[in-house]
Amino acid sequence: MTGQRSDARRNYSRILAVAEAEVARHGAAASLEQVARTAGVGSATVRRHFPTRQALLEAVFQERIQALCERADQLSRADDSRAALLVWLHDLVRYAVSARGLADVLTYEPPTDVPAAEPADAQAQHSCGAVLESAATPLLRRALREEAVRPGVTFHDLLTLAVGIALATEHHAEPAVQADRLFTLTVEGLSPSPRPLPRP
Repeated sequence: MTGQRSDARRNYSRILAVAEAEVARHGAAASLEQVARTAGVGSATVRRHFPTRQALLEAVFQERIQALCERADQLSRADDSRAALLVWLHDLVRYAVSARGLADVLTYEPPTDVPAAEPADAQAQHSCGAVLESAATPLLRRALREEAVRPGVTFHDLLTLAVGIALATEHHAEPAVQADRLFTLTVEGLSPSPRPLPRP
């Protein structure tokens, strides 16, 4: 029994390592069959560890999501609530641009209907989007409370902006540069603004 558990752990680690490389090359469209072949296991073994493509992608991006959560915690102690929220959102855009497939994973997330609401679906509480929502909610709530952002803004609004920018720029010659430009336009608007985008 112990040997079986050890084999299962090795298979999981090998599948995940191969999946990370495949997703880096092909994004969210990476072939699960190719992952299985490269890892030297059957498709059934892959699906036993990761029942859906979404589950596999969630695992691939776990470390990046954790880093964004830690960043949100650090920024929660900043003096300027608007700057803290926008710096975090800018980080999310940059992560989504640099990690192929992450924006696709986040498009699976259901909309949030009320400002800074907690995830409602218990089965989705550990998804990438739900984990990010939990981490960023204090930043958004504080900015709303201090009237530093428009009333009624929800986490889903912010997620949609970040994902939209990442998906729109992923095939650009310089995606990070273009994403930064669009993010600045989003925050500052098309007209001159007295409150420029905060810098990290």
